[in-house]
Amino acid sequence: AIIAHVDHGKTSLVDQLLKQSGSIKLESNERVMDSNQLEKERGITILAKCTSLQWGDHQLNIVDTPGHGDFGGEVERVLGMVDGVVLLVDATEGPMAQTKFVLSKALKAGLKPVVVLNKMDRNTIRSDEVENEIFDLFAALEASDAQLDYPTLYASAREGWAIRGKTDERKGMNALFDTIISYVPPPTIVPGRPFTMLATTLESDPFLGRIVTGKVYSGTVKAGMPLKVLDREGKMVEEGKVIKVLGRRGMDKVVLEEGTAGDIVGIAGFGKSFVTNSLVAPDITEAIPAQPIDPPVLAMTFSVNTSPLAGKEGSQVTSTKLKARLYKELESNVSMTVEPARGQGEAFEVKGRGELQMGILIENMRREGFEMSVSQPRVVFKKEDRELMEPIEEVTIDVDQEFSGGVMQKMMKRKADIIDMKQSAGKSRLVFRCPSRGLIGFRAELINDTRGTAVLNHLFSGYEPYKGQMEGLSKGAIVSLESGLATAYALETLQDRGVMFIAPQTKVYQGMV
Repeated sequence: AIIAHVDHGKTSLVDQLLKQSGSIKLESNERVMDSNQLEKERGITILAKCTSLQWGDHQLNIVDTPGHGDFGGEVERVLGMVDGVVLLVDATEGPMAQTKFVLSKALKAGLKPVVVLNKMDRNTIRSDEVENEIFDLFAALEASDAQLDYPTLYASAREGWAIRGKTDERKGMNALFDTIISYVPPPTIVPGRPFTMLATTLESDPFLGRIVTGKVYSGTVKAGMPLKVLDREGKMVEEGKVIKVLGRRGMDKVVLEEGTAGDIVGIAGFGKSFVTNSLVAPDITEAIPAQPIDPPVLAMTFSVNTSPLAGKEGSQVTSTKLKARLYKELESNVSMTVEPARGQGEAFEVKGRGELQMGILIENMRREGFEMSVSQPRVVFKKEDRELMEPIEEVTIDVDQEFSGGVMQKMMKRKADIIDMKQSAGKSRLVFRCPSRGLIGFRAELINDTRGTAVLNHLFSGYEPYKGQMEGLSKGAIVSLESGLATAYALETLQDRGVMFIAPQTKVYQGMV
């Protein structure tokens, strides 16, 4: 698996590995692994994706993972598929919040890491300091002696080179290929065992239906073989026969004659199975244990659109379709939960990891033609020994030194505690522990206060006792008094009083914010 913080170059690295192994011909700068439309638009990886390539006599299965903390569930579930990880770290920024998260999960799973310092072609690199920070992070996460003895490479994914020594010739990814092959152990195969596989990702095909992808733990699988699907507790989900066994070669989906232990394959023919289920031979009775997933920390209520403009823009407007779509999301998204909202009729409470994850779900549903109402996000509290507990985040903010005082003041109002502060080259890196509820809506305010120069990253740290009431909003809202079309004249008069998110000639109704 290629793991890293957001925007440290994972997808660019995978593209170069595919290109230099001859698996794809990459003419443009477009990242081929970011295949989802929203990923292309936003320039981030949202879904974990598998591929494989041939290097000499070896077949390498590679998993590209998301870097944003809100999609950490994607990383957690794929780590059970792999035998080692390539930890990618920006040679200027160093280890960030998500670096700590993904590395902790990889070390806990007992995986052997290969460290790659990326973006070494920049003028701002501080590779010696970053190497020390990485080692300190390994030590803080209680890595074993074998894991601490990791190899370090220096690379530029954009320029297409990776080298072992800083003075080596900057040409090709051969050093990275050879390091992976020599350092990462091959899959452990015990001959004679029946077939077992853990479902890790789902995709759909218009001809084959649902395709369940995962790593084959033991045995072999062929088309026509009878299998059964077990849930986490070992209860039967369904029985059936394998229609096709599929694999990835570069970006192409290919039909395989058989899948053997260690392969990552897709199996068609099981329409009821979903992520964390085990596909096993008929005589197996125990499920494969799945990696535990961190709990969701944010909740929103989804309900049908009841405004006077309902039904004007979307085609999916009923609560039945809304319910079906939300529960379908659970089949592939292990870090979300959906349950009926108490006392709110046809409404559903959706819990997830953060605002971005919720925003991606809402954006996908809007593109699918759904109309719905969504509530303000709120954090998920819990009680332990009759004490109210709330989720706490570790927040890292990189900002120009002139704005650091104002940022600290704003964070203190949000009940945050500062735990670290570093300054270099006119920049400050501030690290806080802050209640999750204090971060809702904070990013936009931070960008305004720092004139767009601040970078905010956060990571779920755990639950702690409730820190008390926070100051409420100091701003009001602009509400429409009439129904009709918004005019440019009216908006021009009002724009000094607030932020407009409608354009002239937008339909409005009485009471609309």
